[in-house]
Amino acid sequence: MRKKRTITRRQFIDTTAKASLAFTIIPRHVLGGPGYIAPSDKLNIAYIGCGTQGLREMCDLIARPELQIVSVCDPNKMSTNYIDWSPNGIRDGIRKALNEPTWGENFQGIPGGRDIGKELVEKYYSKQNNSNYKGCTAYADFRELLEKEKDIDAVKIMTPDHLHAHVSIAAMKKGKQVVIHKPLGNRLYEAKLVIGTARETGVSTHLLAWSKRPGTELVKQWIAEGHIGQLKSIHNWSNRPVWPQWTTNPTDTTPVPEGFDWSLWLGPVPDRPYHPNYTHNVFRGWYDFGAGSIADMGHYSLWPLFLTLGINTAPLSAEAYGTTTSAVDNHVSHGVQNDVAFPYSCIVRFKFPKQESLPPFELFWYDGGMRPTTPDELGNATLEKEGMMFVGDKGIIMAGFRCENPRLLPDSKMQSVMKGQTPKKEEPDSNDQYWIDAFKNKTQSPGSFLNAGAVTETILLGGVALRAKKKLEYDAAKMKITNDEAANKYLYREYRKGWEL
Repeated sequence: MRKKRTITRRQFIDTTAKASLAFTIIPRHVLGGPGYIAPSDKLNIAYIGCGTQGLREMCDLIARPELQIVSVCDPNKMSTNYIDWSPNGIRDGIRKALNEPTWGENFQGIPGGRDIGKELVEKYYSKQNNSNYKGCTAYADFRELLEKEKDIDAVKIMTPDHLHAHVSIAAMKKGKQVVIHKPLGNRLYEAKLVIGTARETGVSTHLLAWSKRPGTELVKQWIAEGHIGQLKSIHNWSNRPVWPQWTTNPTDTTPVPEGFDWSLWLGPVPDRPYHPNYTHNVFRGWYDFGAGSIADMGHYSLWPLFLTLGINTAPLSAEAYGTTTSAVDNHVSHGVQNDVAFPYSCIVRFKFPKQESLPPFELFWYDGGMRPTTPDELGNATLEKEGMMFVGDKGIIMAGFRCENPRLLPDSKMQSVMKGQTPKKEEPDSNDQYWIDAFKNKTQSPGSFLNAGAVTETILLGGVALRAKKKLEYDAAKMKITNDEAANKYLYREYRKGWEL
């Protein structure tokens, strides 16, 4: 059997680029076949965050010919102690991407970390080039990556929420384009700083929660045509959280796993002992590390809706109610004052001012099994575990969680308006293609950070209201809670030395 030759990233690019020298003689589409993309036209991507969601999306992204993943980064070198939605989903996704049915057969548990990301990248490109490609660099610290990797065009950020602002701001200041998962930050000050940095640097950006949703256009049309009268309220509910929630910080001590840089994972958060209850996919429930269910899912449902309906201002107020809990000490039951984690479930009410095409209205968010009362127009039916509802003074629109498949209530109104026609079925939309095209052309995608201001303030203000435990009046121009000075501290974070923003 012929041994594959080992090549570096530079050799890989140079080898595949040689064919482009013949461009003046032979057309590119003939030279490389249909869909061929010259190496010089590819976007070099640094992939920051190689946990379960990072690897899951890498398996799809790596196959895109417009991209070349050239570097990976994660504070964790490699482990099999990750938490996911299925025991073999990550393993099977990598097997499919590499066309290796036995990949990871010796792993006990769910794999992740920068070594796994690097292996996936190098094995995939080796198969594509029939070589032993060794050109993907790996880092524990994103700051070192950004300093040393001069030829990257963009970064994809798949870290926990508390690092989003730091990584994206550092990348943009280096002139790199940024695609990131929600939220832009888990403190309002940081998220607004991210948007401001995007505006100042002019780089292309994309928040992955954006997607094109035809249902929102139909809802906009029905509201404009007066089928529900004047809009009074919007309701959005989710079955999240789908991870364990805690009400106090852990008190037991656990050794830091080998190969895991706990200090880098903490980033801006003040020092505390390592504990697995903070990391992997359970980070989202903690105020320090996540932004709760509303940030996890609310971006998907609310952001496309905000853009379509023209909701471009922050709410005037936010009021939140969360699940309470108790503990027993020395045979005495007492309430637990929880200021470390989001509650098991909550309801948040936002009040919005008049928009260009909407009257003043209220927005309600529900999670953890909470949902609005069932409209009488639904009879004995019950609401789905996730959904959206628009209430006017003359009617109701019901829809799926992300505003898919909307329908007017009562059914007789739906039949009258649609005249027997069925609304166009929503087709799956490729979110990635929007940012890839924008980054290649150095333009802004529809999911640009610059478009995410109102929804970001809304979602993060909800978390502040949960912590303040009272109705908050908000002045967006000053980024200030006006009726509770103490609550303003929740708009910011206490920084570990060296991580200040």
